[in-house]
Amino acid sequence: MTAHQAALTALADPTRRSILEIVAAGSRSVGALAAELPISRPAVSQHLRVLREAGLVRAEAQGTRHVYALDPTGLTALRDYLDRFWSDSLAAFAREAEARPPHHPSHGSDHQENR
Repeated sequence: MTAHQAALTALADPTRRSILEIVAAGSRSVGALAAELPISRPAVSQHLRVLREAGLVRAEAQGTRHVYALDPTGLTALRDYLDRFWSDSLAAFAREAEARPPHHPSHGSDHQENR
């Protein structure tokens, strides 16, 4: 599975998206995340494991706890994948625009105004 596929699979779950959004605002411990979400600490840990394996978050040991932060590497892979859609769409639009003859509106010679 590629990095962007792993990220998209991980983010298919709304709870994991919520966790990622919280961590994006600042690093958090499992306990802090559990306090902000309607799920247990073990459930938060399981979701963090999936996000970590997808390369979206990383853990840093601080004493006896782990603090989770965004992992820019995984986010870059996901962004690069999504940016391709934008680039491909713009290129397709440019090809279509270049293939069409220019449109020149008539200047009233073919139409009469109703009075």
